[in-house]
Amino acid sequence: MVVSIIIVNYNSFSLLLNCINSINTFVTEVTYEIIVVDNASTEGDVKQLLIPFANVKLIQNKTNLGFSAANNIGIEKAVGEYILFLNNDTLFLENTLKILLTFLEGHGKNLLVGCKLLNADKSHQASVVDVDSLSNSLGENLFLYKIFKRVKRLNKYFYSDNEPAIPTNVDVIKGAFIFTTHEVVKVLHGFDVRFFFYAEETDFCMRAKKLGYDVVYYPLTKIIHLGGASTDKYLWFKFKNQTIAKIQIYQKHYKGIEFFLLTSLHFLGMFLRVLVYSLSGIIKFNYQLLVKSFIYFRLLFIYPKNQFKTIA
Repeated sequence: MVVSIIIVNYNSFSLLLNCINSINTFVTEVTYEIIVVDNASTEGDVKQLLIPFANVKLIQNKTNLGFSAANNIGIEKAVGEYILFLNNDTLFLENTLKILLTFLEGHGKNLLVGCKLLNADKSHQASVVDVDSLSNSLGENLFLYKIFKRVKRLNKYFYSDNEPAIPTNVDVIKGAFIFTTHEVVKVLHGFDVRFFFYAEETDFCMRAKKLGYDVVYYPLTKIIHLGGASTDKYLWFKFKNQTIAKIQIYQKHYKGIEFFLLTSLHFLGMFLRVLVYSLSGIIKFNYQLLVKSFIYFRLLFIYPKNQFKTIA
């Protein structure tokens, strides 16, 4: 077995089926297994759903353990030399696995690789981010990154707004598609289960780079990523877990004055969004903007307990 493809699923059965069908359609010249880790889905019988797929291993969790823990369970069952962490809301368009396998084998294997992500209409989607710094956090929270897209210090999405044409070392590749060797995953001990939903890939990439591994964005092959398709209908869940995850990244990877300033900028950014979305919603008579304003207001009172006093 060359590649183990691990897909975490919670409900979203139609997305999962489409994802698996696209893998089986486009991946050739590579032996692979698909490991579906189902986080206690409630919309039907996932076991019956996957009966037609002989190359799929199903692991059914009794509760929703979150993305990190579910992936780690999948890792324990994986037998491939390489591992692909793949979202269930993705679709293959070409033999991306073979392309990236060739790339990894030619570059020493000690890499984490992500490909180009496209929206459903095949338009551009942000595929890469920089880790937070004081300058790009200032740019993000004061909306400066929208104005100064070509100023990397202010724009953590610089490589997505100014997409490189060749493979490029980056800080973080999106968790929708992370391809690496089983050995690298073992060294990193998988994902940190203290991240329940969001930022798992940020922590994963930051730890990899600290150990000397490269994180590479490979723009010469692409997949579709529907992007939040399974969470957009649960906006409070989505925004709450995003802000918790961001603060957790600060708690784990930053210290002292840098931690204080990054956290302060984050809350300043949310406060400004309360004002901007509420005013825009009133002026435009837009209910969705008012909902977002209320959500950001509630987020001002969210601060997760620090679980990272001992670095893992």
